[in-house]
Amino acid sequence: MQIYPNQFFQDINKNLRPCYLVFGDEPQQKFEVIEQIRQKAKTLGFEERTVLVAESGFSWASLIEATQSMSLFSSQQFIELELPTGKPGAEGSKVLQEVAASLNPDLLLLVHGPKIGKDVQRGKWYKVLDDIGASILCYPLEGKQLNQWINQQLVKHSLSISPAGVKMISDFCEGNMLAAKQEIDKLALLFPSQTVSETQIEQAMVDQSRYNVFQLIDVMLSGDANRCIKMLYRLESEGLEPNIIIWALMREWDQLWKLKVAMQDGAPIQWQKFGIWRNRQAFYQNALHRLCFEQLEDIQNALSKADHAFKQNVIARPYVELCHLCMMFLGTDLRRIPFLSA
Repeated sequence: MQIYPNQFFQDINKNLRPCYLVFGDEPQQKFEVIEQIRQKAKTLGFEERTVLVAESGFSWASLIEATQSMSLFSSQQFIELELPTGKPGAEGSKVLQEVAASLNPDLLLLVHGPKIGKDVQRGKWYKVLDDIGASILCYPLEGKQLNQWINQQLVKHSLSISPAGVKMISDFCEGNMLAAKQEIDKLALLFPSQTVSETQIEQAMVDQSRYNVFQLIDVMLSGDANRCIKMLYRLESEGLEPNIIIWALMREWDQLWKLKVAMQDGAPIQWQKFGIWRNRQAFYQNALHRLCFEQLEDIQNALSKADHAFKQNVIARPYVELCHLCMMFLGTDLRRIPFLSA
């Protein structure tokens, strides 16, 4: 069964399952979940831990051997198997299904790895292990979910912070929950079991937010100008190649144009036809409501000129130009602003 990371602590305190599948691209949540499994296993007598990594050339026979080996020090075996690619392959799938059939109260299996898709979750090995254990998918949190997670961390440290203070922490560390955890730990050391003001938070923290181009696109489509500019600033400081953002903007323009054309007949948009999942539909609806055909044509012309200029390396400050382009998606008329040529 699937368990959300924020519910995992309550579940593992009730009982230890025979198997856990922990996957995702959010390191802080993964670390917390895996540490809770290790600590619970240790308290229940799983003193001996075998760690295996299914890299290229990995012998799956070693996993079978680990499940069958007996220790002089402990009768309970805890096996951690890392799948660096998130996929075990045909041989690994077969072995994992065999292992699933041999799991017993004295054998605990933890399988973990990076973010996986629905294709992996539909695999036989995954379903078999999920049926007898639990799966925990760890993805970056945003908005209300991130604020809830921050509040949970604050409660653990007996810190009292206003909603405005929580939002400040969220803004500082959005997209980087590991940094958020470190900053909250630091606040707990500086102000143990105290009420912490916004001024104290601002003085203690360092802006450690990290973003990617996909988050930038979603914020831009939603119409949040302040966050969009902040993300661009952060991406520039991290050295992201400007052409990657240009490519993403051109792709989104193409998607918006097709959706706008489809809306002309007045029929509801068939989102699946355009490959847009439910969690992103509101972003496109905001953009479509905000932009008319004339504005989309202006954006296309600006993107075409910018793409050519970027490839010719004739723009002195690429991220300023990218900011102008994003502002056009946000509905701002910037047609009279010249290109920043070198």
